[in-house]
Amino acid sequence: MDENLIYEILSVVEEIPEGCVASYGQIARLIGRDRNSRLVGKVLSMAQFYGNYPCHRVVNSAGRLAPHFPGQREMLAAEGITFRENGYVDMRKHRWQW
Repeated sequence: MDENLIYEILSVVEEIPEGCVASYGQIARLIGRDRNSRLVGKVLSMAQFYGNYPCHRVVNSAGRLAPHFPGQREMLAAEGITFRENGYVDMRKHRWQW
């Protein structure tokens, strides 16, 4: 994994507006790597080493939060994101429409 790819992923994450979320797969498609959503997740898990990015705005395609990201729910709720009964983000309401 080279730094150009890392910054390409992070530059997309940086574009997600407050009050919206994107899925790992969405980001992978936007950088032309449709089948690399896990790679996106790997990069985001290391994002703190590259700067300050709104990685809390990235969830899985069903709206499930990252399992090892304490505080993600609170950060999203502070931006007005709502959750379904199962604790997942309401993707129909908050999915980023790039």
